[in-house]
Amino acid sequence: MNKQPNILFLFSDQQRLDTLGCYGNAVCRTPHIDRLAAEGVRFTQAYTPTSICTPARGSILTGLMPHRHRLLANFERNVGYLTELPDDLVPYSAYLRQAGYNTGSFGKWHVGQERGPEEYAFDGPHFPGWAPPVQHPEYQAYLQEKGLPPFEVRDLVRGRFPNGQPANVIAGLYGGPPEGLFDSFITERTIRQMRAYAAEDKPFFLACHWFGPHLPYFLPPEVFSRYAPQDIPLPPTMADTLEGKPQVQRRYAAHWAFDSFTPDDWRRIIAAYWGYVSLLDEQVGRLLAALRELGLADDTVVVYGSDHGAFAGSHRMQDKGPAMYDDTYHVPLIMRLPGGRRADEERFVNLVDLPATFLDLAGLPVPEHFDGRSLVPLLRGEDPPGWRDHVIAEFHGHHFPYPQRMIRTATHKLVVNPPDIDELYDLVDDPLEMVNRIDDPAYDAVRRELYGRLYDDLRAAGDNFYHWMTSMYPVGAAAGDASLSQYKV
Repeated sequence: MNKQPNILFLFSDQQRLDTLGCYGNAVCRTPHIDRLAAEGVRFTQAYTPTSICTPARGSILTGLMPHRHRLLANFERNVGYLTELPDDLVPYSAYLRQAGYNTGSFGKWHVGQERGPEEYAFDGPHFPGWAPPVQHPEYQAYLQEKGLPPFEVRDLVRGRFPNGQPANVIAGLYGGPPEGLFDSFITERTIRQMRAYAAEDKPFFLACHWFGPHLPYFLPPEVFSRYAPQDIPLPPTMADTLEGKPQVQRRYAAHWAFDSFTPDDWRRIIAAYWGYVSLLDEQVGRLLAALRELGLADDTVVVYGSDHGAFAGSHRMQDKGPAMYDDTYHVPLIMRLPGGRRADEERFVNLVDLPATFLDLAGLPVPEHFDGRSLVPLLRGEDPPGWRDHVIAEFHGHHFPYPQRMIRTATHKLVVNPPDIDELYDLVDDPLEMVNRIDDPAYDAVRRELYGRLYDDLRAAGDNFYHWMTSMYPVGAAAGDASLSQYKV
């Protein structure tokens, strides 16, 4: 492409990498996403900067890691952090709009509490919150226009909290057809905007952010039961006893009422989750068909990804939280660049790389303050120098403050948990992260190396978490006064 390309950004919420056929799922059918992967680049080592919606989306909007943009938690469970991005941060959309792009964003926003897409240089309504706002007037108008029934659910699936009260709702049956789901509505609105942009003589950036497959899985019976529970293999990490691991993981297993469900219950829950994924794949198909119908396929870069994964029973947990397993940090990421290569890309990438990639695709310079790096050279089959050989991730809390930092290489993962025991996993011998090797003498050299590498990265990034590491771990040369004292003694 010689001109500035259009960019279609398709983004799900809380989707495990292993829900997709192109990433190895033999049961869950995702033909449209699989085709996109076959026609472009499938990133096999893509990670989120943090496994929670709002901070991850803040990083994608600003190109900054969470500790720099400082929007550290979802506002619904906020524990005293900011609820909006600082005013001085410029979103990637503003750079695109200044360069002549139409910029639109439809669907889940969840970057802040009050400000929506229009405050960040996007066309598109603000659908607030973590779950579909089914009372929103635009959605209600859509249901009436289509002659669809009001949104109602029945047959709720839920367990019991440790205090004996009914726990979080995991799933339920929606009374209408798939067309009546909020995610189907979002797709239609995105296609409508695509048609409007196609009529103008300027490039566009158009994002479609679905709420699914985030729980609760409120789905029509034909979607909920698309996959027979007996065909669903239970994740082997359900057998994790969590012995020798941080206490918070057992607390989260209790919060998500893991023991309230039988293995057959879990098969039914996972079957519904996969049904939701297949529904979203159909939405992807609708959008790609609209691109072809409008004659835009050869002029449009298509990106598919998710903000983070989900436990869905893995390691005895549900949702996400203060447990930095690959189940929630290793994410799907697929990009189709017209004229670009078709391949698997095994280098480490991070969702914080997306803003730099969008600007680079548009022929714009990448701001020096961005933490991410453009993925365009990888889409073209180039070998950019100095590419990262590991990823860093961070977590700041959800229901309560709980700071964590992680370094993941091709062979090992270290997680620093200041309130509790740290974690070290051998990803070659133990890819499911079942055995914590943090106190195993056989891993002394690996442990020292990873503490040092993580410390160096955090210090270089200005992440003050490194001060804790200065006094607690073998991080190499002294970094100065760890007490931050002004005195020289």
